[in-house]
Order: sequence, then structure tokens, then C-alpha cells
Amino acid sequence: MIDVKEAVQSAKDAAKDFLAEDVALDDLLLEEVEFHDAENTWLITLGFNVLNKNAMRGIGATLAGNQYIRKYKAFSIDAETGKVKAMKIRDV
Repeated sequence: MIDVKEAVQSAKDAAKDFLAEDVALDDLLLEEVEFHDAENTWLITLGFNVLNKNAMRGIGATLAGNQYIRKYKAFSIDAETGKVKAMKIRDV
């Protein structure tokens, strides 16, 4: 059985593999960890920043803080194998 650190690393590896072509994954951080006994899975939520395509540009955007949007993905990790079973959008 994998521990929580291994589950988090598996989720991070999957995020880089699945999402890196579409977004830069700036500031990829662990947001939540939960173990589901019934399914024997780790639920790992990662957050990252993506460029806000609708935001104003320039110094005003930086001061206003709306240049980036925080996105979240939840990864279901099999606790026996460490393999990703699912990835879902996590709304906050």
C-alpha cells in the first residue's frame, strides 16, 4: 500500500503528464488530501494558476491581481498500486 506522500507524487506526475501541453501549471501545489476506505483510494486535490485570458493586461492587471485564475484538479489514486484511477475538475 502506498502512503500519502507517494499518492501526492503520483497525482503531481499525472498532472504534469496530462495537463502540461495545455497549461503551464504555474504554482502547482497540494491543496487537499483525503483517504476513502470503501474504495481504497487517495483523493488528492492539486491547484495551479492559469493565465486569465479575459483579464486586462499590463501593470494594472498585476496590481488588481486578476492576471491569473486558480484552477483545481482532484485525482483519485489507487492505494494499492499508486495508479491514477480518475481526474476531475474540482470547483471551489
